[in-house]
Amino acid sequence: MNKELNSIGIDKKPSDTTIVVAMSGGVDSSTVAGIMKKEGYKVIGITLKLYDDGKEVAASKQCCSGQDIMDAKRVAHKLGIEHKILYYQDKFKKGVIDNFVESYLKGETPIPCVQCNQTVKFKDLFEVSKELKADALVTGHYVKSITENKITNMYRAIDENRDQSYFLFNTTREQLDYLRFPLGGMLKDKTREIAKNLDLNVADKPDSQDICFVPNGDYASVIRKFKPDSFKKGNIKNLDGEVIGVHDGIINFTIGQRKGIKVSDKEPLYVIKINSDKNEIIVGGKEKLGKKNISLKNVNLLTDKKDLEQNIFVKVRSTGNLLEAKVDLKSNNNAQVTLTNFEDGISPGQACVFYNKDQFGHKVLGGGWIKE
Repeated sequence: MNKELNSIGIDKKPSDTTIVVAMSGGVDSSTVAGIMKKEGYKVIGITLKLYDDGKEVAASKQCCSGQDIMDAKRVAHKLGIEHKILYYQDKFKKGVIDNFVESYLKGETPIPCVQCNQTVKFKDLFEVSKELKADALVTGHYVKSITENKITNMYRAIDENRDQSYFLFNTTREQLDYLRFPLGGMLKDKTREIAKNLDLNVADKPDSQDICFVPNGDYASVIRKFKPDSFKKGNIKNLDGEVIGVHDGIINFTIGQRKGIKVSDKEPLYVIKINSDKNEIIVGGKEKLGKKNISLKNVNLLTDKKDLEQNIFVKVRSTGNLLEAKVDLKSNNNAQVTLTNFEDGISPGQACVFYNKDQFGHKVLGGGWIKE
């Protein structure tokens, strides 16, 4: 006789099911902990200390600051669940911050939130959860997960304004089968309403908006701190190769940028290319920004290759739309993506995430890092 599956797709009673909830101290993860506790699961909350924040960082709208750790502790106490703090500053520095700095120095536009999920959150926290003999690792990410026959697939969240599936494309199949995302079928207003009903101190807490180790969105200050010699002057060239200006360091620029170029022309100029080898910025008119062909490296697939053969959509930035495309897988985890229509501002260092649509919504098939 088959046991009845519980609400997270495991064939045990909630009271016999141990779960780890990744608690950042925000309203989403706190609400997830509350929901799981209310449903009768054995909940262990784990909060990660990822960087040593100064006062100027703690005051801004970021995740994982000292204040967040205190908020997570209070929520755990309120819910009556076990709570642990893991000190991962060294792992975070090596896996995320160093990568972020090096990526900018190569003229790329990095996404540290993907690296964070890929390293400390879903790799190290995954291993700790297994050591604690937890049946699942549960997070407050806005992605929908559907588990059938012990296989979990990931979908865009119902609340498309909150959807975080783009940041999770690099999850491994083993991790995905162990992860659960209870908020994927919920609107943000509903999350806050549940937090209020549970009388959680974070119910009205603002969402984190900045990257946790970047105070007030000032990327350059982070790079100056770790690589002070990286602000080298170089040439700004037009598409004909003529020098038309001087820049103070390529790390001040991203593909598609218009402001801050400080070169006048009869038409507005945009950053078309960043050549890190020559320390050059190439600028041109907006019409030159559109691209259809994208080369990817380090492709991660969460599904069978045949799922990529038709009706594919891709996302080339976290806030972008789904774009019709064809994906051609190459050797050594490379791929060539061809968009149906031109898209502006595609930048190396960002991710290109693959989706297709089935009866449950837009399913995440995997993705890769944009090379060029």
